[in-house]
Amino acid sequence: ITWYHGGTNFGRTAGGPFVATSYDYDAPIDEYGLLREPKWGHLKELHRAIKLCEPALVAGDPIISSLGKAQKSSVFRSSTGACAAFLENKDKLSYARVSFSGMHYDLPPWSISILPDCKTTVFNTARVGSQISQMKMEWAGGLTWQSYNEEINSYSEEEAFTAVGLLEQINMTRDNTDYLWYTTYVDVAKDEQFLTSGKSPKLTVMSAGHALHVFVNGQLTGTVYGSVEDPKLTYTGSVKLWAGSNTISCLSIAVGLPNVGEHFETWNAGILGPVILYGLNEGRRDLTWQKWTYQVGLKGEAMSLHSLSGSSSVEWGEPVQKQPLTWYKAFFNAPDGDEPLALDMNSMGKGQIWINGQGIGRYWPGYKAPGTCGYCDYRGEYNETKCQTNCGDSSQRWYHVPRPWLNPTGNLLVIFEEIGGDPSEISMVKRTTGSVCADVSEWQPSMTNWRTKDYEKAKVHLQCDHGRKITEIKFASFGTPQGSCGSYSEGGCHAHKSYDIFRKNCINQEHCAVCVVPEVFGGDPCPGTMKRAVVEVMCG
Repeated sequence: ITWYHGGTNFGRTAGGPFVATSYDYDAPIDEYGLLREPKWGHLKELHRAIKLCEPALVAGDPIISSLGKAQKSSVFRSSTGACAAFLENKDKLSYARVSFSGMHYDLPPWSISILPDCKTTVFNTARVGSQISQMKMEWAGGLTWQSYNEEINSYSEEEAFTAVGLLEQINMTRDNTDYLWYTTYVDVAKDEQFLTSGKSPKLTVMSAGHALHVFVNGQLTGTVYGSVEDPKLTYTGSVKLWAGSNTISCLSIAVGLPNVGEHFETWNAGILGPVILYGLNEGRRDLTWQKWTYQVGLKGEAMSLHSLSGSSSVEWGEPVQKQPLTWYKAFFNAPDGDEPLALDMNSMGKGQIWINGQGIGRYWPGYKAPGTCGYCDYRGEYNETKCQTNCGDSSQRWYHVPRPWLNPTGNLLVIFEEIGGDPSEISMVKRTTGSVCADVSEWQPSMTNWRTKDYEKAKVHLQCDHGRKITEIKFASFGTPQGSCGSYSEGGCHAHKSYDIFRKNCINQEHCAVCVVPEVFGGDPCPGTMKRAVVEVMCG
């Protein structure tokens, strides 16, 4: 496994283009330091199972034998008598019953069973006995905002410079900022036909990436951005020009540096052209090799508006909405409790966040996750489009706020919004476990069973976050329940005392366990049928 603990790219430390702050990769421990179940529990059991096989595993190569058309065994033996076996079923659709060492084993589709003594199954990759934790973001407080507008085309002669033609962005900024202004001027004669016809000229700007905001005479004309697959982008849009001198200002934005690929050190960013204006009397005017004025960074960055001292150096006004290139600030107190915190930025477009002068990172909820999400089936080879979730939603909505960065009171939150958003909808949230589910077969293998030789007593284990207790049994069924966590329903076979045992053992407990045997649930509701105990509880 590549990632075991998810992380956060604070500041501008993103590990690649088009990565905002989350570097989680659905890891067993998420970026907030919380366990992601059932992945954590299932992998923990896998590691324990492999550890039990260690004496035989390290002794030499396995003996591989066929157990069927799509089934095989891999057996490891040591000179001291240790034996470990791995039984594999590569059939993507069907269960398989195989005979191994004089015993029969049922193997789920596309799975491997681990037998640390070549007899007893202690783990199967497809039989997940760990609890399923459904996380939620719990509202922890709103914010009161003030705003300050970033000045467009405002640069000092000492810091700005002019060159003929277009220059590569990273070479100019040295990665000290995401932002580089490209500004040029277009003279429009009074006899231009578009001035009277009402048909506006069109501007085309070609960039190596990663995002671009185009301003004409101080007004935002359009925004475009590339993608991980193709960071290059082209802006094409109508522009409103007047007779005389017109200012075209393009704010080019880098979103992280290249981190993988052939000769990625040669990859470019920024406007490299061509930049062409169409619809003039002359037909087309190539602006690529005009004089361009360059300004590295934003005026607000130079003034350190993200810091307490810098934010006090300007006059802030009432908050504005849907306004590009706007700074926002708010003061807040640290939420009570010890749950991990995040900012809900779903109402905003793209920009950066600072708390008490430290960079939370880039945010970009305006970038929607591509792909087609559907039913997730673990069976079969894995590929990057398999089991996708949240397609069409914000690529990242919540942004991790470390509690150690906060003071008890008077924390300064500063946001720079590039595109335009609604800051009134921003809120602080706590990451907590909302509900916990478990789905355990009465023949669920486990390490405990193997050590105690108590093979018939699989257990449901439920655990809330530290300091929280089970407050409600939302669903419980011993039999043949259907559905998934959050949407379970009873099947044709159901023990009517299913709720009773979980209420008795689990309510007001931080954790609990229930044996998956018919006697516990008042008898066998359907003899001869493989049954499961399925439960969903609420933590609070």
